[in-house]
Amino acid sequence: MKALSFIVPLGATIILLGAAASPSATDRQSAPTNVISVAPGHAALQQSPGPADAPATGKEAPTYLRDVLPIFMGKCVRCHNNETKLMYNWLDYKTAFRDRWEIRKRVWNSWNGSYYKQPMPAGNSAEAHTMTEDERKTIKAWVEAGAAYGVASAESSPKSKSERIELGKRLFTTVCALCHQATGQGIPAQFPPLARSDFLNSDKDRAIKILLNGLQGEVVVNGQRFNNSMPSFPLSNEDIANALTFVYNSFGNSGQEVTPEEVKAQRGKKMDGMAANAQKTRASAHHEPSPWE
Repeated sequence: MKALSFIVPLGATIILLGAAASPSATDRQSAPTNVISVAPGHAALQQSPGPADAPATGKEAPTYLRDVLPIFMGKCVRCHNNETKLMYNWLDYKTAFRDRWEIRKRVWNSWNGSYYKQPMPAGNSAEAHTMTEDERKTIKAWVEAGAAYGVASAESSPKSKSERIELGKRLFTTVCALCHQATGQGIPAQFPPLARSDFLNSDKDRAIKILLNGLQGEVVVNGQRFNNSMPSFPLSNEDIANALTFVYNSFGNSGQEVTPEEVKAQRGKKMDGMAANAQKTRASAHHEPSPWE
């Protein structure tokens, strides 16, 4: 998923959010300030319990980490990510908490025609077609119940490569498939293919760094040029290892395994040499056939 390239056309539809207004003074409170650690290198705020008047849903209220962040990563990240300059980064809990009422209005009220701004996801985008009513209800319920931070779903570490592949498949389907497609074929001129990808298979460490740091700029994959943007995602070492192991063992790729220890070793490292590597790939793209084609 590394060369999972640029899961994100940051230039995609531009929607300027209005100020996150709340219906009452109580809702205008700031997010709590006690910081807890999440994935390495990522911090988020712990939210206090929801208001006493939160709607009774008959089940546990949604939380950011367990229920909402996966939706944001899969359906909102093309516009709302850590690279954007015009729109808010909802992969950051503090920002999402601050904008929660506007998010609810745009995702739910506008979608139902009761709010004057354009619904989100925007327009006729792929995200607009794939976001389900249940996902919209989850975001709405999360806001109305207090926008709790919560804890991530507990999943035991995989005991084997096959278990890692299965967990990675779930993550790929949630976060990566919208741009790179369920078949790994990508979208011509927009998102590079992961299937039999020379770019992916030639450098595992580079793939890990792209998932950790994101990527902007031109790359050549299987002889085709792509110039788009992919943000970094707030994923743990285990998540990244699982996702990449799935991709490497799918779509006709090399069958490599990625471990959390390998991801940890690359965390914090810059993308030094990416331009040189891209240039080298570009220069050889039409002279050396890819062994993965």
